[in-house]
Amino acid sequence: MNKANLLHTDINLKITLFSEVSVGISANSILIFAHLCMLLGENRPKPIDLYIAFFSLTQLMLLITMGLIAVDMFMPWGRWDSTTCQSLIYLHRLLRGLTLSATCLLNVLWTITLSPRSSYLTKFKHKSLQHISCAFLFLCVLYMSFNSHLFISIIAYPNLTLENFMYVTQSCSLIPLSYFRKSMFSIPMAIREALLIGLMALSGGYMVAHLWRHKKQAQHLHRTSLSSKASPEQRATRTIMLLMSFFVVLYILDLVIFHSRMKFKDGSILYGVQIIVSHSYATVSPFVFICTEKRITNFLRSMCGRIVNI
Repeated sequence: MNKANLLHTDINLKITLFSEVSVGISANSILIFAHLCMLLGENRPKPIDLYIAFFSLTQLMLLITMGLIAVDMFMPWGRWDSTTCQSLIYLHRLLRGLTLSATCLLNVLWTITLSPRSSYLTKFKHKSLQHISCAFLFLCVLYMSFNSHLFISIIAYPNLTLENFMYVTQSCSLIPLSYFRKSMFSIPMAIREALLIGLMALSGGYMVAHLWRHKKQAQHLHRTSLSSKASPEQRATRTIMLLMSFFVVLYILDLVIFHSRMKFKDGSILYGVQIIVSHSYATVSPFVFICTEKRITNFLRSMCGRIVNI
């Protein structure tokens, strides 16, 4: 690829990444604001609303951190020192892991909330938020411990003359670790992420099976047609499945691009594409909530109406 094409590709990656981050920050901010207003305005707020607001806050912090890192990647205003590099890269890795954990636990909480009274999951309904919160804190501690190696492997190294150093940003580089150290941190991370995605798949499969049985019973008792209006439970389950499928597809695509980048030793184009793909879920997911939740849609319409009247 010649310099002109490389420059054009770099500009397109820059525009796409900053647009994605800006749109994602705006969408998550709107979703947090809407849920907080509904939580404060309701006498008996739903636990799922509180968790969605927290989930959006995690994604908002992830995108803000990514925005700061992207600034140093594409238009650095000054060199960062090692402390800044280590803190921001560590925080970004931690928030990425917490986003995966929050997505998985949100699916589990949604499954428990929508489960029928005859289900064995009913006994967890009243304490589901407490259990989910404890699980999230436990995963948070795990991610903090397993990402601690970044404090010794990330340095500020402006003069990248050594081939073994891996590019992170214009100011930050990754020191190559030995095979043993790399395995010591990567294998537990891979096992934990595989378990979380497996738990997401189990919760999604459970809800699909439950709704299929519910739909068959409804058609048998009430002779409803296939074009009948979907119930709130059906809409919620479709939202779960849409988010879960989108997340898994992006996660697999992220892994494929990462291993391709390691194989071809590409430090710019594939790296930028990987960043865009890995943060697409944090940008798109709030729009899914906004479009599928009627309460949020009605709340935002009423807010827009009040602003117009003013």
